[in-house]
Amino acid sequence: MTCPHPAPTPWITFLAHLLFVLAAWSIFIKYLFPIAFALAEGEALTRYIFWDLWPIAHVWLGWALLTRPSYTRWLAIIMSVVEIIIIVSMFTWFLSDPDWSIWRTNWFINKVFVLTAFALILVTVIRRPDLFQTRSP
Repeated sequence: MTCPHPAPTPWITFLAHLLFVLAAWSIFIKYLFPIAFALAEGEALTRYIFWDLWPIAHVWLGWALLTRPSYTRWLAIIMSVVEIIIIVSMFTWFLSDPDWSIWRTNWFINKVFVLTAFALILVTVIRRPDLFQTRSP
């Protein structure tokens, strides 16, 4: 039996899976590794955690890229622009007086990959908006 909707292109599938990997990596870098370190050091479990809900947003956009609900294009644009502005602002602040501790280095590396992913998504949505069209029934 054939699928009634065309599958997303390989590039869109790659971007969606990149977002899933980034979400998993962010959960590890921001939550699991800091909790494990705190346990090993006898510190409060939340001492080293970088709290945010971006991994959930990344999974949502990845899901939207694969299923293409009607808001996918706008979600990709808005989330990309917001992420890029936030990360570039944070990099400007951080690089003016960098702290290369393990925590900030992990954060920085994570943000480099997130920035790259959202730059790719924004370029794609601008150059190939047809790839973000709603799946027709």
